This record gives sequence, C-alpha cells and structure tokens, in this order.
Amino acid sequence: MPPIAHDTVDDRKLIQSAYRKLLKSIKVDMDDADKKNIRFAYEMAVEAHREQRRKSGEPYILHPIEVARICAEEIGLGPTAIVAALLHDVVEDTAVTLADIRARFGDKIANIVDGLTKLKRDFNPTTAQAENFKKVLSTLIYDVRVVLIKMADRVHNMRTIGAMPKHKQLRIAAETSYIYAPLAHRLGLYNLKTEFQDLCMKITERDQYDEIAQKLQETKRQKKFLYQ
Repeated sequence: MPPIAHDTVDDRKLIQSAYRKLLKSIKVDMDDADKKNIRFAYEMAVEAHREQRRKSGEPYILHPIEVARICAEEIGLGPTAIVAALLHDVVEDTAVTLADIRARFGDKIANIVDGLTKLKRDFNPTTAQAENFKKVLSTLIYDVRVVLIKMADRVHNMRTIGAMPKHKQLRIAAETSYIYAPLAHRLGLYNLKTEFQDLCMKITERDQYDEIAQKLQETKRQKKFLYQ
C-alpha cells in the first residue's frame, strides 16, 4: 500500500484503517477493473482532500470513505456507486474537475458525480423545503444512485453532527426530517428512516429523546435479569 500524504502517522493510520473497513464491507462480486477503479478513486480522493479537515478536526477524507462504506454495507450498492461516493465532494471542494473524473473513470461515474455536485450546489437552505424536496426527487429520474449516495452522505453527516454549531444542527435536522426520512421510507430503506428520525429527535427534542433512551435501557436490563 503506497504512503498517504497526510500530516501525521496517526492520520495515515486512521485513513488506511477506514479504507480497509470499506473494502471488507463490499458485498457484491467485483472483477479486477472494479477493484482498480475503487483503488484509484480512493487515491484520487485522498490526494484531493489532503489539506482539508472536518469541523471535528479529523482528516476530511474519512467522510467520503465512510459514505462509500455506508453505500456498500448498509444500502448494498456496488462498485460504481462506491467509486462515485469516494469522489462525491472532489469537484465541489477541490481542484479535481469533472473532466478529470470522466477521463479516468468514464461517463457513468462522471455523470453520477456530476449529479451529486449539482444537487449540492442547487440545494439552498433558505429555500422552502418543498422546493428542495423536488430537487432531490428529480435526480431519481436521472440515476437513483445519486439519491442513494446523497442519503449515505446525509446519514454520516447526521451521525457526526456534534461538531456543528447548534443552529446548524437544528436546520440540518429539520431538513433531514422533512426530506430524507420520508424519502428513505419511499425507497424501502427502513433502517435509515428510523435512524434519521432518531438522530433528528436527539437534536430537536433532546429531553424527550433522553427519557425514551433511559426507559429502553431499563427495559433491556429487566429482560436480561429475567433470562438469567
């Protein structure tokens, strides 16, 4: 495995560990071309995001790697979507162009990345939620994988939202509750729907969320005691 250009040994270990976890999560059969594409996409994304960090302080590249893992393991998508997930932020946030992706990976992956980039650019937090919902739904006609990767992106952002300011957490939770939870239900991704709802409640109704979590924990302890 070639060296990874990041600041510290700990960063490199984190990144390599996340990548190995991604590879282990892939459920579908892949040929040599698929494996090479995933490796090249990983290397391209690592290099493109090398100077970037998340609000939490961790290397930004960990985000697209985890989005790709969610696509593979939790949604069951194949190598095309995994490659696109690894590259989903590079056109918007780095010097890599869509032409670079098209030249290396072909039209199919470039078109999915383009769809994700346009969706991110067109999504306006000040626009009525119904209008944003229409924008997401319109991509279903284009390629359902655009929406599925976007949902993986959103679930990872919600899982790691603690580093964001409270007002942004509330806005993102409202958007998630209005757009992504219903969409997950429509697409039959019931685990994601439930998680979206739980994570939103944790942000918008924390006291009620903690009360329910405590009651569930008590019920779990009681069941464990009964079966001992």
